[in-house]
Amino acid sequence: MKNDKCLIKIYKKLLRHFGPQYWWPAETPFEVMVGAILTQNTAWPNVEKAIANLKKENVLSLKNMQRLSLKKLARLIRPSGFYNQKAKKLRTFLIFLLNLKQGRINKIRLIKTKDLRKALLEVNGIGQETADSILLYALGRPTFVVDAYTKRIFSRHGIIPPGASYEEIQEIFMSNLPKKIKLYNEYHALIVATGKKYCKKNVPFCKNCPLKLVKRIKNMIY
Repeated sequence: MKNDKCLIKIYKKLLRHFGPQYWWPAETPFEVMVGAILTQNTAWPNVEKAIANLKKENVLSLKNMQRLSLKKLARLIRPSGFYNQKAKKLRTFLIFLLNLKQGRINKIRLIKTKDLRKALLEVNGIGQETADSILLYALGRPTFVVDAYTKRIFSRHGIIPPGASYEEIQEIFMSNLPKKIKLYNEYHALIVATGKKYCKKNVPFCKNCPLKLVKRIKNMIY
């Protein structure tokens, strides 16, 4: 079985099992960006509570959020955990956006993906997963997001080698899948659903997992 067919087969199995995930749940690109930072080291329901607080105060916009004191911002995003650190990360990110085309999404979308990713990774508090989430979900760039679920699921099935780096895993997907935004979007969301329900860290529920019969593929090019 070829590498690309293996990954597509897995995608189709997950899609049949879970159905479309309609991810990322947000109303604006800016909300996606904020959520990408808030979701670091926490569960999504906690992020939803923090986002709800920001909306209630009518500050979920670049213009309004930059006016908040660090103390108030931390209080509003408290449900997301590590709120003091995340408030500082958000403040740094807001400054970055303001210096990048004045935060105008339509202008930012004109920047080449490679250059935009490089700029994002230079922002304190923005790692590879967060940067790629912003690129894919907020700015519509065909870049595959790799998270802990991706590493866990695909290493357990022998599709990625143990200890593979973020870049190596990302390359496996991007070189063996059509470079389509919708596909990358849905695939990542389905991986998250699989990790949450079946491929748990300590006690996986393999018996009912939709991937239990997927043939192990070794020696994949990476």
